[in-house]
Amino acid sequence: VDVAKGVEMQTRKLMEVCRMRNTPVIIFVNKLDREGRDPFDILDELESELKISVRPLSWPINIGAKFKGVYNIYEKTLDLFKPDKQKVQERVEITDVNDPRVDEAVGDVDAAKLREDLELIEGVYPDFDVQQYLDGRLAPVFFGSALNTFGVKELLDCFVKIAPYPRPTVAEEREIRPEENAFSGFVFKIHANMDPNHRSCIAFVKVCSGKFERNAPYKNIRTDKVMRFAAPTAFMAQKKSVVDEAYPGDIVGIPDTGNFKIGDTLTEGENLHFRGLPSFSPEMFKYIENTDPMKSKQLEKGIRQLMDEGVAQMFVNQFNGRKLIGTVGQLQFEVIQYRLLHEYGAQCRWEPISLYKACWVESDDPAALDAFKKRKYQYMALDSEGRDVFLADSNYVLQMAQNDFPAIRFHFSSEF
Repeated sequence: VDVAKGVEMQTRKLMEVCRMRNTPVIIFVNKLDREGRDPFDILDELESELKISVRPLSWPINIGAKFKGVYNIYEKTLDLFKPDKQKVQERVEITDVNDPRVDEAVGDVDAAKLREDLELIEGVYPDFDVQQYLDGRLAPVFFGSALNTFGVKELLDCFVKIAPYPRPTVAEEREIRPEENAFSGFVFKIHANMDPNHRSCIAFVKVCSGKFERNAPYKNIRTDKVMRFAAPTAFMAQKKSVVDEAYPGDIVGIPDTGNFKIGDTLTEGENLHFRGLPSFSPEMFKYIENTDPMKSKQLEKGIRQLMDEGVAQMFVNQFNGRKLIGTVGQLQFEVIQYRLLHEYGAQCRWEPISLYKACWVESDDPAALDAFKKRKYQYMALDSEGRDVFLADSNYVLQMAQNDFPAIRFHFSSEF
């Protein structure tokens, strides 16, 4: 969360996914070394926008040019900030915020303000309860400056202590427990051009049960193919290393040449299908047009790989055959345009279109679905999986369609 901007649309969408999966969430409020909003205002917005209770576990001493450091409520330590050094220069170990060393470190005025803020926190926000955090109902909040790697260590130290153990994963067939001997896992992310020099693509697999082993044969349930992986990798920031084995809860990167899609399941042979990752209805739409006919293949490849990553969603309008990109924010259009140019050498331009919502439609009555598609032909599209999508240009049109076609089910999220 940016201390200046607050909660943005992408953060809200992420929280929707987390609530659907009861995923524990830790919040980091960034850029305290820059001028921004009052921390209490940020906390209020977090609770109102993300619909989750919060509990500060660290607290900033001033912000912007007067930012002096962070008091770690969880560990009861004081970390002093030095803007010219990208690390914690001094840590003051204290047992109580009323310790005179606090006044010596930050000054009498800021020390008094810190004590006043902490008293307000204790009176307003609930005590931190690990079980509520694990249930996804309470989010601890930390403050700092990521660029200066300040305040991040406190978050990581706390995460090590309170993070959940690997939990059972629900497949369509049964519940998979992490202590099972047989390996199982699923692809939750694909990233193209991890190394632009080699056009490498990595599929990230979460290990759900058993032990993943390098060069062992595993079955891709979607394609029914047995595959071996000679160079599975693990990532830590910018560092990448080959791993020989991984256990439940670990994330393994597998080189991908187009064999994987988000949601693919890998097992030692058992046919399992893990529940897919939700794909939410976009809120902004634009037609994408090629500005360099000589780079058509590069553009097609770039769009396909970026959509496979989940950067955005692509629909093909059945009325005019044009490709339509849907996102949850303007920044994603800029990211797509930049990556197409710098990673694929393809140039594109955007043509705006006024749409209210894209929703997936289905029905148990084929005749009713066919009648709907004929009636709304100019508003129909197909997504990358070939599923029918209704493009409503206003809330009124959407409501009328729902009233006029009761046999049609309208979905505002889909799963891969």
